[in-house]
Amino acid sequence: MGHHEVNVLNALATAANEVRHEVAEKIEHGTPAFWRTNIALFAAGFATFALLYCVQPLLPLFSADFGVSPAGASLALSLTTGLLAVSMLVAGGLSEAWGRKPIMVTSLLLSAILTVICAVLPHWSTLLLVRALMGVALSGLPAVAMAYVGEEMHPRSLGHAMGLYVGGTGLGGMAGRLLTGVITDVLGWRIAVMLIGLLGILSAAILWRFLPPSRHFVRRELRFAPLARAFGTHLRDGVLPLLFVEGFLLMGSFVTIYNYVGYRLIAPPFSLSQTMIGLIFAVYLFGIVSSAWAGSLSGKLGRQVVLPATLVLMLVGTVLTLSAHLWLIVLGVAVLTVGFFGTHSVASAWVGARAQTGKAQASSLYLFAYYLGSSVVGSLGGVFWKLRGWPGVVAMASALLLVAVAIALWLYRRPTGERASSAMGFQQ
Repeated sequence: MGHHEVNVLNALATAANEVRHEVAEKIEHGTPAFWRTNIALFAAGFATFALLYCVQPLLPLFSADFGVSPAGASLALSLTTGLLAVSMLVAGGLSEAWGRKPIMVTSLLLSAILTVICAVLPHWSTLLLVRALMGVALSGLPAVAMAYVGEEMHPRSLGHAMGLYVGGTGLGGMAGRLLTGVITDVLGWRIAVMLIGLLGILSAAILWRFLPPSRHFVRRELRFAPLARAFGTHLRDGVLPLLFVEGFLLMGSFVTIYNYVGYRLIAPPFSLSQTMIGLIFAVYLFGIVSSAWAGSLSGKLGRQVVLPATLVLMLVGTVLTLSAHLWLIVLGVAVLTVGFFGTHSVASAWVGARAQTGKAQASSLYLFAYYLGSSVVGSLGGVFWKLRGWPGVVAMASALLLVAVAIALWLYRRPTGERASSAMGFQQ
């Protein structure tokens, strides 16, 4: 063997050792670093959804206090998620230049401060303006958090870590709705929103204190041409665009049910109080469990197997809410919530594993579609509510979920080798 061949083999061996060393250095389940990281990400996910969705149970009150229609009241949420969706396309790129942790902490802190400001605004137009600005501020957290997990977690722990993060969003969504409902009945909605904002400031402090700096992040100069090429690469992928569509469909249908179920339950024959409606949102606890469970299960069975199953759960839960019995409506919301968080956990982890480069951009595209679904479909549901009442809302959400199931089944029929590789936590 010649000198040149020896040098080539030595170089290959060195590269292989570097790759193994890099993987070995990544954060793995069972280590102190894993739990510190997930405490920080859990707090971030908690605050993100609490700040974002604390206004959702208040939509009927907004209609009464400000004299706006259900579709108009939904703008308090839809404007936030719409601006969030668009801004995340840029936020992911900014994090490539400025770093993951600084973007996440700043984003969460600004969003919490804007929420406190919302609590004291007297006019509907200014409240909508600040909620829209909040969508821009909050955009720096979700996509960057997904990219951080994809970069820093060992492939074997990726699904578990993403499940815990999504579980944090579940607890935040529950706390935002439940606490807002209970406090509103006692102290009014303005105090309720202010307290949620203060909770967000505390969560930003936890994120800053516990989240380790990135070890596998490579800083890049902010240039829009490479950013556009990264987006184009992901959009030409054989799987990622379908996962983006899934994000749009699952979030749009979920938010539609949650947006307008309050209008149904606050009216006769149920005539529930804000506290009682808020207590119904305690079913988010099932979402916390289901997200971690689905993330772990997808590592064993494969994402293609788990994804259609969780979407079918969402569809079953949606249909159950057609019942005239309150206990079946609550059960339907619970089943919908379990299916939703399981689906989101699987789909978001799949995006992180599938994107071999430009993970922040891939996460941004997924969450762009995800929150766009919340914004567009969430407000469109108000039109169906006005035209056909609750059956119209359920029919629209069910149609979207049927399309999502069809896409998931198509992904399931992809080559067996891909299913096996996804089950091991890798995606080629």
